[in-house]
Amino acid sequence: MKKEFSLEDEWLAYQLRPETPKEGILLTTLFPGADLTQRYESLNRAGEPYGIHFAHLERVRNSQSALEAAEYAKDVGKFHEFHERVFHAYFTELQDIGNVDLLAAWAQEIGMDAGSLLDALKTGMYKDRLEEAHRSAVANTITAVPTFIIEDSIKLVGAQPISVFKQKLLSLEK
Repeated sequence: MKKEFSLEDEWLAYQLRPETPKEGILLTTLFPGADLTQRYESLNRAGEPYGIHFAHLERVRNSQSALEAAEYAKDVGKFHEFHERVFHAYFTELQDIGNVDLLAAWAQEIGMDAGSLLDALKTGMYKDRLEEAHRSAVANTITAVPTFIIEDSIKLVGAQPISVFKQKLLSLEK
């Protein structure tokens, strides 16, 4: 869409379930009795045109360290690459995005300094930034991810088809 529209994006961290323990929590615990098979089929149909495959996630991971690492990636100009790597690791490879050693390895894969990242995570360098992002989310009544706010006036909640974004962006041009 950046080829069709003049866009700048700013990603703000939002930890959907901050109470998630470090070892994660089983989806069957979060959603007892739910059959998630149809949900994954739907996600994979939606992701197919973009080469995105969702494996059957069994455990929700604590994302605090991953969100802090993403803030570090912003500061070194590697946010989008890091975000894509972590997204793929979590949803396709079923990796633990709370594991700082894995985060460092993925950072190194895309050309970031793994040691500096680990230092930032160890010192909690980005915790204040995450707290500020949380306050912003509360102020904007954000309760789900992803949530997209366009020009401070249009809010799109959840994964939406590209056509919905195009329609909303075109409405701003009028």
